[in-house]
Amino acid sequence: MSAVPEEDRDDDESQWRFAVDEVGEDADPVGPDPIEPGTPTIENTVFVLIGVTLSVLIFYVALGSL
Repeated sequence: MSAVPEEDRDDDESQWRFAVDEVGEDADPVGPDPIEPGTPTIENTVFVLIGVTLSVLIFYVALGSL
């Protein structure tokens, strides 16, 4: 359906938002820009290591009590 209300639309304007050539196999492959990897900061690395350590500790305690 169209994003434009029917009363604001011209008579010759289609009710569809996208044309057939904009979707499907014939569409131009236009996507978002790729995300480039960066270098990790010390702060982010420390938080990841704390999270991994706490997760391993929780599993160790949970499995150790069985």
